[in-house]
This record gives sequence, structure tokens and C-alpha cells, in this order.
Amino acid sequence: MRNKTLIFTAAAAMALASCSPVKFVAEGDYLLNKADIVADGRTNGVNMSQLKNHIMQKGNSRWFSRFKIPLAIYSLSGRDSSAWINRKLKSIGEAPVVYDSLLTDRSCDNITRQLRNDGFLGAQVSAHTVPAGRRRVNAVYTLKPGPRYSIDEVSYDIEDSAIARMPVVADISGRLIKRGMAFSVDLLEKERERITAALNNNGYYKFNKEYITFEADTVKGERMIDIVLHLHPFITADGTTAQHPRYTIGNVSFGKSDIYDAPGSSSPSDNRLPIRESVLRNNTFIEPGQYYSNDRLKRTYNSFGRMQAVKYTSINFREADSLKLDCDIQLSPNKRHSISFQPEGTNTAGDLGAAASLTYENRNLFRGSEVLSIELRGAYEAITGLEGYNNDNFIEYSAQASLTFPRFIAPFLSHSFQRRINATSEVNMLYDLQNRPEYHRRVLSVAWRYNWNDANHHDRYQLDLLDLNYVFMPWISETFRRDYLEDNDSRNAILRYNYEDLFIMKFGFRYSYNNNDYAIKLNAETAGNLLDLCSQMFTMKKDDQGRHTLFNIAYAQYARFDFDYTKNIALDYNNQLVLHAGMGVAYPYGNSTVLPFEKRYFSGGANSVRGWSVRELGPGRFRGRDGKIDFINQTGDIKLDLNMEYRARLMWKFAGAVFIDAGNIWTIRDYKDQPGGQFDVRSFWKELAASYGLGLRLNFDYFILRFDFAMKAVNPVYDTTRQHFPLLNPRLSRDLTFHFAVGLPF
Repeated sequence: MRNKTLIFTAAAAMALASCSPVKFVAEGDYLLNKADIVADGRTNGVNMSQLKNHIMQKGNSRWFSRFKIPLAIYSLSGRDSSAWINRKLKSIGEAPVVYDSLLTDRSCDNITRQLRNDGFLGAQVSAHTVPAGRRRVNAVYTLKPGPRYSIDEVSYDIEDSAIARMPVVADISGRLIKRGMAFSVDLLEKERERITAALNNNGYYKFNKEYITFEADTVKGERMIDIVLHLHPFITADGTTAQHPRYTIGNVSFGKSDIYDAPGSSSPSDNRLPIRESVLRNNTFIEPGQYYSNDRLKRTYNSFGRMQAVKYTSINFREADSLKLDCDIQLSPNKRHSISFQPEGTNTAGDLGAAASLTYENRNLFRGSEVLSIELRGAYEAITGLEGYNNDNFIEYSAQASLTFPRFIAPFLSHSFQRRINATSEVNMLYDLQNRPEYHRRVLSVAWRYNWNDANHHDRYQLDLLDLNYVFMPWISETFRRDYLEDNDSRNAILRYNYEDLFIMKFGFRYSYNNNDYAIKLNAETAGNLLDLCSQMFTMKKDDQGRHTLFNIAYAQYARFDFDYTKNIALDYNNQLVLHAGMGVAYPYGNSTVLPFEKRYFSGGANSVRGWSVRELGPGRFRGRDGKIDFINQTGDIKLDLNMEYRARLMWKFAGAVFIDAGNIWTIRDYKDQPGGQFDVRSFWKELAASYGLGLRLNFDYFILRFDFAMKAVNPVYDTTRQHFPLLNPRLSRDLTFHFAVGLPF
């Protein structure tokens, strides 16, 4: 088998090598290998990598910045365009980039223009080619940036007395152009945009940035530039000049648009609005008597855009009386009711099954864009390999209902606060019935939560004000009870705790921030504290283990904190380096000595240390010995994940990745059923597992299919040195793990 693999690999390599990259380059032309920018002397602070964006020819794309595989695939095709295989290879691959001297000259002009825009007014750029092999050249752009000019005097010439008195102009501290700054055309443009935006938000409906121009004077020498900003008067319809008109809002009216009516919505003759007027007013930030504001217009669009009862929104202004704008808001209703059915196949550790869900949704329950969702789900799975049990299948039924309000439903919140943020309030109820050969389990949960974000920032918040979970075990088979819950040789506190009736009353808070450069996630939750206070005050009953109970059921008490950080480093258009760190700590106390299973951490899997399958790693040096219950034992109270992934766009919808993962989980207490799993600050670093691998991604825009192949590099569970460091002694049958997932790992 190994010889066949080597032969296939060698044959593929020979096939690619035998196809010349200049096969489709005409005689007398040259393949552009790559384009470089160099400086003749000192760069004087020029951003060389940024200037590469202004080069119009950059050579063929490279996988992982090195291998021109798309060009090689294109070169595999033949010249007969009628052959299907040739057309397919050309569509998948990438045609050779033929060197074009005209584009080189235009690139020189682009780079020169950008340098001068950045203050290097005497910049010069030249280009030449260097042979890079048979009929191949490199294009080299040489810069002579020269000294950078700075801003000296700054003055504002405002030909409108009302605007001249406004803070956006009169307040010198708010100006972006200041004496001593390096000259930059981009900086001048930002100042134009700042003034224009401020005026558009203060009634100047017809003002645009073309009314602002700049005058630059370099006569003074000494590489200093005097800047004059001119704000010109308004041009009327008859061509005369005047003060810029400042508009206030007149009447604000609402109407129903029939142009985009959804199927199933009201008939075109029915002009009733789908939403109550009080809700319309609360979501409209354009109010009579206010000055016209672009920001208020955008906020109104965004607010109605969040409503699932509204499909389209159109907002129009028309001049009424002198300097008055009447506002007409037209709404197109969305389809109010929908029903969906979704079948699915399941495969749990080789056990095949099927599931299906039926969902009903009402997008405008109380005519305030409230969304009612009801989901019914059923699942069946044939379980194999179980001996001593009467039944060999798993059946699950669940019913879930949620009601979401597109606003805060809470007292004591000011009207201005509620209008400033985008918020939803949600109540959720779930009943889940599970019948397995080993046990029957029932789960009832009720939750009330808020989600909100500030419209002008990247922050998001979630507050779980109330989250109740009741777990009831009506039946446990005698075989399972005898083998795992009552037998003295296999008595497991963690296992036993998770097969008891349990009540969880949780309070939680989540925060996330994402600006596409880096992302932060924080989660904090605590459970049982209010119940513990009540138990102390009212002397609640205790069970035979000394735990306080509510309705004869012990309640869980714990605190948990999670932190997650992701940093994206764009190397160029096709390549990206992503760094990720995640950690979590959960501590049971008071009424609990063990965390509920759903709140414990696990390691391994497609989003963790990928050299291990899910729940195969940890805690610490713990080695699983009973495959039937290791999914319980291989959990912990502390988690650490460290990941580094190099991502490269390949071709078509394909992308690749090279990654390194490290991490593990640990327990806070020393549980006898998890020997070697307790966290020790002096030695935990010796128990970090590590893996490396390659990944392939299929990006379909709306979702990403991910295929990761990972190899163990450092294994904290070992008997010999060879087992400790699989990196030095790799074995595919032992160390290779494959993961298929939807979405990126972080």
C-alpha cells in the first residue's frame, strides 16, 4: 500500500512538473513571475507593503505564498477548447499572467500618485524587469521617495456665516488637520467627510462634500505646506449663491407599500399597517421639529430592518413650507406565518439514526413584530454493542416554544436608553424526553434573557436574567445501576451525580466584541446562590448527602467564567494568520461538589486540540479505561486552548489551512475516579497536549464546510518516550484524526 502511494505521488508530481507554466504564453511574451517594490536609499517611513496594492500586475497566485498550483492546473489542459476536460481544467485553474509593459507604466503612475498623496511630493518611481527563468521575468519597482512634507499654517475660509459659527468648524480642537502633521491627501479627505457628516446631521440636507475644497501652498519651502480649507456658498437653481439652507422636519407619516407585498400578506387593497402605531413611533428617530439628520435616518432604517414583520422600508423626504421637510415612511409587510420541516440523519459513534423537526413561526404576534416560534422534534437511533439491556434503541421527543420581542421588556429603563440601543427580550420554554436502553431522562427548562448592542459600536451583550433547568430521571435500568452507580469497584461520583434528579437556577452575562481585526468573548454565570440564601433563611430540608433540596431535589451551586480571544493578521489578500486563546474556569461550591455534566469542559474535537477526537483528551494525565463512561470522566473544571492557524485562499471556493493546537482540561478537586486530572500550577504546562495538521475548506459564502487532518505531536498520556512525543515518532493509525465540521474553528 505504501509503495502504491509513493508511485501515485511521484506520478502526480511528474505530471505537474511536465506541464510548463509558459505553455500558454505566446512566443515573444514573458510570464510575470512576481512583482517587487524596493527603495533606492532610505524609505523615510514609506509603507512598502501598502504600496503593493497599487501594482496592476502581480503574477499568478500562490498557495501558502509559495506554490503556483492554480497555474499548474491550468497548464495541464490541452489546446483543444472543445474538449470538456480542457475547459474544466482551465475553469478551475488560473491563466498565466503575461507581462504587460503598459500596465507596468500605469503601476508606476499609481505608486507615484500615492506617494505624493502621502506627502512625498518629490517622489519618483521607475520599473525594470529581471530574468527569472525561461521566458519568465520579475517586475521590480524602484522608489526614490525623497523627504516628506509637513503641514505648517492651517486656515479655514467659510463663506457661510451660520456654518462658520457651528462647533464643527469653530472648535479648533476637533479639527483633523493641525500644524506639524505630515501632509496627506487622505487626511484632507477625512476632514471634508467630518465636516460634511456633521452638517448633514444638523439640518443641512442638501450639503455635500463638493462644497469643500483645499488650497495647498508650498512656496515657503523647507518642506512645509500651508493649507486653506474653502467652504463655498450654496448654489441655487438659478445659479446664484446663497447661505446653505438648514431644514427641520415637518410631518412624519406612515404608509403601507404594496410594491413588495409578500405572498400571504394583506391584499393590495388593505392599507392597514402591519404594526401598531406606538411601535412605529418608538422605532422612528425622525421627529417633527428636529433638524434633519442623516444618522437619524440610518438608525430608523436599521430599526425597521430588525423587525421580522417588515420586509422592506422606504423613507422619502419632500420639501413642504420654507425650510421644512415632510417625511413619508413606507413599509412593506413580511409574510406573517411560516411552517418548515427539516429531516436529518445522525451518526453517533457509528450508531445510525434519523431525526426530523417541524417549526411554526409567527413574525407579528401582537402587531409589534413579536416572533413566536414553536418547534417539535423527534429522533430515533439504533444503538449497537449494548449487552444486558432489554431495548436497543434511543428515542427522543422535544417541544420548544420561544417568544421574542424586538425591544426591552423591563421596568426602570429610561426611554432614551431603550431607543439608543438595539435590544431583544426573549422567553423560552423547552421540554425534552429521552428514552435510552440505560435510562429515561426528562428535561424542563424556562429562560428569560435580553440581548442588546449599541448601534454605533461592535459590542454585544446578553443577560440571562432567569434560567431554570429541571432534570428528572424517572427510570434507570438495573444493569446500568448495578454496573456503574452502585458497584463498589466502579463507584464514580461524577457519573452518579449526573444520573440524579437535579435543579439548576442560573444567572449569566455574556459580552462579545468583534471588529474583524480581533474578537473577544466573555461569559460569566453563577447558579444556586439565591436558592442557597433562601435555604439558610427558611431552613430547607437536606437529603442523605447533606445537600439542601427544593421540592425534594438537590439544586446545583457553582460559578463559571470563560474568556476567548482571536486575533486576525492579514498577510496579504490571499493569506491570513489567526491566533486564538481560550480559557475557562468553573468551580462547584456550597450545595455542590461536582459540576453538572453540561457545565463541565471537554477537550479535543474540531474546535479544540484537533489531534484528538471530541472528549478523548484529559483531564491532565488521566487515561480513560472504560469506553462506556469515559465521556463522563474525560471532563473537567478548567480548560485551556491555544491555537495558531495559517489560512490561504487557494482557488474557486477552496481555501487551505496549516494549524498548530495545544491545550487540555483539568479538575479543581482531586477526584479518585480521575487520577492525574487535578490542576497544579507548578506542573500543568507539562500536561499540555499539542497537535498539528492540514485543513481544506469549501466556502459557499453562506456557510463553510471544513475538513481537518490532525496529527498528535505531544501526548500527556504515555508509557514510553515514543508515546510522549508522537511528533518524533509518528504513526498514522495511532496519531491521525479527521474532523468534518461546518464553520471555522475560531
